[in-house]
Amino acid sequence: MYYSDDLVEEVRTKNDIVDVISGYVRLQKKGSSYFGLCPFHNEKSPSFSVSRDKQMYYCFGCGNGGNVFTFLMEYENYTFPEALKTLADRAGVELPKMEYSREAKVKADLRSTLLEINKTAAKYFYAQLKSNRGETAYRYLTGRALSDETITAFGLGYSSKYSDDLYRYLRSKGYTEDQIRQAGLINTDEKNGVYDKFWNRVMFPIMDVNSRVIGFGGRVMGDGKPKYLNSPETMIFDKSRNLYGLNRARTSRKPYFLVCEGYMDVIALHQAGFTNAVASLGTALTSGHASLIKRYVQEVYLTYDSDDAGTRAALRAVPILKEAGITTRVIRMDPYKDPDEFIKNLGAEAFEERIGKARNGFMFSLETLSKNYDLNTPEGKTDFLKEAARRLGTFEEELERNNYIEAVAKEYQVDMGSLKKLVSKTAIQDGLARPASRPRSTQQTEKPKEHGQKKSQGVLLTWMIESRKLFGIIKKYISPEDFTTELYRTVADLLYQQYEEGEINPARVISHFTEEEEHKQVAALFHTKIQELTTKEEQEKALKETIIKVKDASLERKMRELPPTDLAGFQRMMKERKAVEELRKLHISID
Repeated sequence: MYYSDDLVEEVRTKNDIVDVISGYVRLQKKGSSYFGLCPFHNEKSPSFSVSRDKQMYYCFGCGNGGNVFTFLMEYENYTFPEALKTLADRAGVELPKMEYSREAKVKADLRSTLLEINKTAAKYFYAQLKSNRGETAYRYLTGRALSDETITAFGLGYSSKYSDDLYRYLRSKGYTEDQIRQAGLINTDEKNGVYDKFWNRVMFPIMDVNSRVIGFGGRVMGDGKPKYLNSPETMIFDKSRNLYGLNRARTSRKPYFLVCEGYMDVIALHQAGFTNAVASLGTALTSGHASLIKRYVQEVYLTYDSDDAGTRAALRAVPILKEAGITTRVIRMDPYKDPDEFIKNLGAEAFEERIGKARNGFMFSLETLSKNYDLNTPEGKTDFLKEAARRLGTFEEELERNNYIEAVAKEYQVDMGSLKKLVSKTAIQDGLARPASRPRSTQQTEKPKEHGQKKSQGVLLTWMIESRKLFGIIKKYISPEDFTTELYRTVADLLYQQYEEGEINPARVISHFTEEEEHKQVAALFHTKIQELTTKEEQEKALKETIIKVKDASLERKMRELPPTDLAGFQRMMKERKAVEELRKLHISID
């Protein structure tokens, strides 16, 4: 739903950013700003700055920044409307009710109902576990060394032996048979009629990132089949795009996730203090999972089972994660099968040591590959190195490829030069070689120039919000049209409007955008790193040079885009060019 700028601004101004962020991060005042440890990356020295004057935050370590809306979107994984609603509730601001089309309203109502049904079912399963009926299931969980605190934290439960128990309970709460079926909690057939999907099982509620129950996993008590059963795909449950334990792991603020195979592994790791553990939901890791993980961390430690199936799963996961830009390491569980068994027998400290010794994902894949060859024979080692060379050739970045060639050469005691030649030869044979072309070379030479132009524009925007006097000077020579990208021009246009209205408000500029990534980019613009200038003369010289640099780049772009027949446009460009030449001769004073 669209909310007016005035309403968004009312919500923002009634939620002081220092007060809101203090509920998540311990802040200490230093000068005019507040500093703390960044909640978005792992750091030991505080580089996370919050400004009450600007109503903005920025981390000089990882580059995360924005206003109070951005913070909730990033920290709580909220959409902009969700962040707005949360802050409106906090400030007591009433938002207008959403107006849906009839079709959209039916869909939204059904989604809400399915979430309610799952939440009700989770509470029912938990109550069953705590009753006499759940005694066997409770003994099973405590026998797996889970504490009452952990059982409660994960909302574990029990589905009774009576095959229509949950169905009758949900019907008594007013839900229809069709609604319960769409929640994935019942089945129907000619022989048995309507019956519960889960019965006589320990129940694991599956939650989304906002801790809403979207499905269930059930572990059978006894010898029934299948041993583990998951909810089917529903309107609210997509197992290829959700991870068990993510709702808790995302707040651990560790720089990596421990990715496991099963529910019990996740729970055991969390209980042992490894609160960054997650697991896929009864399916192999997918690109959807990798994209989801990338939103929170850049590195993953795979803790799959140590058997052949676990090794194969790890080998499948490594390239998927690499494709998403995630660094992968593999933790060895031997002599135990999984993290649950490992921690029970050796403890958390030993597991921490295994994390420290985790194998790089690519090197793990080569180690597994090497078991298919007899490396003690010349033929076996040659064949292995040929396959290793083929895999090394898939690294597109030359620096990364050379680093891995060096690591493989060292690991398998082969001359690095010879291996490098083999990689090149194999790549050419496989048609993978991509020699540098002239267009690519041109692009590479243009990138620093483009980056420099954007940096200069960012410096101007940063100066503009720092000082109204500087804004007035810049405005004489630079207009919003002189900024090269749409985002920069929009930001500049909003600031120029604010200047005319008599108030520079960068936090309000950020609120103009609704996407989290745009919030971060705009916040970064307002925190462009500026070389420290000690004297007034240095500041005046830097300001003049930056204005000229931005104006030159703008005129160059406008001339390229100008149609050859536009004589009026050409004359206008000449007039602007003359003004720049005059500026070169002038002295800009910041007094």
